[in-house]
Amino acid sequence: MTPQTPDTQDSAGFPAQQQTPPGLTEDMVPTPDHGESSYTGHDRLVGKKALVTGGDSGIGRAVALAYAREGADVAISYLPSEQEDAEETRRLVEEAGRRAVLVPGDLTQEEDCRSLVATTVEELGGLDVLVNNAGFQMARRESIADITTEHLDRTFKTNLYALFWVTQSALEHLGEGGCIINNASIQAYQPSTSLLDYASTKAAITNFTVNLAAEVGERGIRVNAVAPGPIWTPLQPATQPSEKLESFGTDTPLGRAGHPAEVAPAFVFLADGASAGYVSGTVLGVTGGKPVF
Repeated sequence: MTPQTPDTQDSAGFPAQQQTPPGLTEDMVPTPDHGESSYTGHDRLVGKKALVTGGDSGIGRAVALAYAREGADVAISYLPSEQEDAEETRRLVEEAGRRAVLVPGDLTQEEDCRSLVATTVEELGGLDVLVNNAGFQMARRESIADITTEHLDRTFKTNLYALFWVTQSALEHLGEGGCIINNASIQAYQPSTSLLDYASTKAAITNFTVNLAAEVGERGIRVNAVAPGPIWTPLQPATQPSEKLESFGTDTPLGRAGHPAEVAPAFVFLADGASAGYVSGTVLGVTGGKPVF
């Protein structure tokens, strides 16, 4: 299926559709644009070794693709059920002439988080850029009473515990000039009531970003975050009520949702020491006009 680009997207949103979490790219209508035919690299990350959690689809795939076209080798983590999407991401990275390492696992498990970093370093020969992108949400609920302990554990362990575990292990290998980029969200600033638990984790991630930047700055390591707005990824049909997709993103000043390809350049900018060498402790919004402050 041909990806639908922002230039051709109907501002009325997307067709009603539903998947089972975590969702797959192939089943989405329309297919998200990850930059397959639009992203052009300029050798901004040549020789870098990057780890992207949740790199099989959505924003993670777009970041992995952009990094590869900028000259970086990339390792990606993903759930075993997302193998199909992960294979496509590997194809795109290798098509760009770079090495792709696939590391399936469950980031709600501490052992998987720590072995993920170890495998990345062993396979790529080091680590320069960590992108904490993996996340989970569930918007098919009406009130706080609907948030079960099971869902709370999954959301907090995926979005926060994994962030700590992966980052702790990565900092054993990151040296001067290394960087960490976390995926926050507009939900940290303009939370939706149906995403109370998810929004809480994203607010925590913004604090984590600023706090850790202060701690590791003396080591020459930069820590930043990107806060996307409504972005068309498998997470949306897998976790949103199907009827809400018909107006998804239309409440932004630009009047539409974004595509992963529109978020990836922010991750490239923050990873590029030549462009962002003095940028740390910052949250960069890619929100279609919604304010991030």
